[in-house]
Amino acid sequence: MGISANNLQSFQPYHPGELVKEELQCRNIKQKDFAEKFELSYTALNEILNAKRPITTEFALLLEVALGINANLLVRMQTDYNIQVARNNDSLLE
Repeated sequence: MGISANNLQSFQPYHPGELVKEELQCRNIKQKDFAEKFELSYTALNEILNAKRPITTEFALLLEVALGINANLLVRMQTDYNIQVARNNDSLLE
């Protein structure tokens, strides 16, 4: 039985923070400046952008206003990321 294109999974899950990080870089916005402007913890922002912390719905809405990135897209990306990570979790497979 062959592999269906509909069943393919990304080799490495893509965290929505990576998208936001690339967007900030393309716009030449420093993480520190962005955090200060929106009264965010620089550490928390950095952890999100480096896929160490999830994007919350509230943060997705802030990004929608600040950068014009659709909040629904970011939340769906986070959900997809969570599912892919869970599927690769060996302890869940047992």
